Amino acid sequence: MFRISKEFHFSASHQLTHLPGDHQCARMHGHNYIVVVELAARELNSDGFVRDYHELAPLKAYIDECFDHRHLNDVLNVASTAENLALHFYEWCAARWPETTSVKVSETPKTWAEYRPAPLAA
Repeated sequence: MFRISKEFHFSASHQLTHLPGDHQCARMHGHNYIVVVELAARELNSDGFVRDYHELAPLKAYIDECFDHRHLNDVLNVASTAENLALHFYEWCAARWPETTSVKVSETPKTWAEYRPAPLAA
């Protein structure tokens, strides 16, 4: 199995309003997010790629237009957790690139959330 990944960055604010008022994440705050999309294939295409990295440019455009320097509570219809962001970006990517296997999202240098669907039963 061949795997590739590409990293994207954006800065945004959010607030987890469903948490108790004394929880630090209940207050409005921001992060410098990192999004890593992973794609995989059993065989390489005729150019020797899983997928040309250049073809992932629409993800950068989407992140820049809809997420960078935005308040995520205004962007997402669910709690703006790293887990929900990972799922959102996974679904967006998988709809465009069927080779998408996972998306990881980091809010801080020490924390990561990942969405990777369960393998299909044989």
